[in-house]
Order: sequence, then C-alpha cells, then structure tokens
Amino acid sequence: MKSKLIAISMILLMGCSSTRLVSTWKNPDIVLFDAYQVLVVGMVQDDNARMEYETKFVEALKEQGVDAVRSMDLFDVEFTTSERSEEELEEVEQQLLDKGFDAILFTKVVGTENRRTFKEHINDVDKMFMRFTNDYLEHQEIYYDPEYYDTFNIYHSETSLYCICVGKEIELIWRGEVDVTEPANVNKAINSYIKLVTKSMGEEDVIF
Repeated sequence: MKSKLIAISMILLMGCSSTRLVSTWKNPDIVLFDAYQVLVVGMVQDDNARMEYETKFVEALKEQGVDAVRSMDLFDVEFTTSERSEEELEEVEQQLLDKGFDAILFTKVVGTENRRTFKEHINDVDKMFMRFTNDYLEHQEIYYDPEYYDTFNIYHSETSLYCICVGKEIELIWRGEVDVTEPANVNKAINSYIKLVTKSMGEEDVIF
C-alpha cells in the first residue's frame, strides 16, 4: 500500500509541473555554436506577456555572457500589427546582420490542447467496492461538484535558434519543443520555461 501511494504521489507531482521539455533537435552539422549577439523574439499577442518573456530571456542570456536584445526594442511598433512580406523580412535579416547580430532565438506557440482531469481518491487506492451503495456514495460528487473535473489547456510551444550567417540563408541550429500546462502564475511559468530551454541548450553545446 505504501509503495503504491509513493508511486502515485510521484506521478501527481510530475503532473503538476507546468513546463515539460518534449523533444530537442540539433543540426548534425554543428558541433559547437557560440553566439555573441542574439535577438530574442517572443511571438505572443499579449504585449505584457511578450515583454515579460523577452526581458527575462535577455537577462538569462546576459548572465551567461551573451549579449542579447529584445525584439520589441528593435522592431517598430507597427511591424507586428499586420502581415509582412518575404521581402520585408529579408530586409530585417540584413539589418540584423549589419548591426552585428549572429543569432535569433525565436519562440512561438504552435498549438493548444484542451484536457480534463478529475479528483483522485488517494486514500482509496486499494479499495474494492463490493456493494453498489458504497461505490455510489464514494463517487456521487461526480454528479454535482463542478470542480470534480478540471478543464485546462496545454500549450505546445517551440523555441528555435537560427544562425545569421554571412552569405547564407538563416540556418536552423537548434529547436526545442516544450509543453506548458496552463499556469496559475505566468511569471513562474516563464521562469521555468527559460530555465528549461537554457539548460537544454547548454547541455547540447548551443550558445552556452
């Protein structure tokens, strides 16, 4: 019984984690990649969330000795308010190259998944209901408790690192896929996300 409770507790603790690294990909032609000036781009509609994300990621990069700039400090306010053409983006790439940037760290949400969970009866893991009345009484809140089922969103996001290389098209160096469970505290979720991504890049000899 005790071992089962420990196992279930571990599963629940893991499930409570709001940020999870799903997978990573690194360009097989790149062994080490050092970046000296990185543009941090958070593709988010909410301006406050974008500012918070880009600011904290810039701070995390600077702590590691990497110069970084927020996209919101570089792009005009109007730039993200409407659709841009391929030619306009190529002009931006050239401007970044001219200003000494050698990498772009680009994060976006690529999908959202709605899920439902339900209250766990941890104390009754080993209970076998032999009578209908006991089973019914134990679980009847399913009928009337609005919080028995908890609906939440999982945001599937990607962070990609692109190299701005002279004489080349911008080349993908590294990509990480991360699932973020709808957080109660956005700031903590952003901190966890950045910590997870930077740790993974460091382990794969990217930037750090």
